[in-house]
Amino acid sequence: MNIRFVKRTDIDELIILCQAHATYEKVAFDIKNKATLLAKYLFDEKAGIHCLVVEKNNVLVGYSTYVIQFSTWDVEYYTYIDCLYLKEEIRGHGIGKKVMNHIRQHALQEGCSTVQWQTPNFNTNAIRFYKNLGAISKSKERFYWTF
Repeated sequence: MNIRFVKRTDIDELIILCQAHATYEKVAFDIKNKATLLAKYLFDEKAGIHCLVVEKNNVLVGYSTYVIQFSTWDVEYYTYIDCLYLKEEIRGHGIGKKVMNHIRQHALQEGCSTVQWQTPNFNTNAIRFYKNLGAISKSKERFYWTF
């Protein structure tokens, strides 16, 4: 397995993983224009989006995206993981832990104080995985507007 940053040539495979991730989390996914937009934002340095991919035998089998954000309360920067998804056949083999450690190391290099993320409350496997990493959970509701 190879964990590396995304390349432009990965976009089509990344979209397939995003769609699988949405299905796994029981959310609708409209593929329309996603490849163009992902390529636009992932490779725009101003956007500040980082994307790791997991590659096995030249095929993408997982990905994670994260950004550096600022906490007004803590008056520090932190890393926020937007997505972490691995195909089912590679789960349970330590790859998720390796991806999280890559993100952790990058966060430390960037001077971040913490790494934060969330998962749906029904995703008990992910919750168990994160707790096994020593992560602490916060009880919050996530709200959003759709435009």
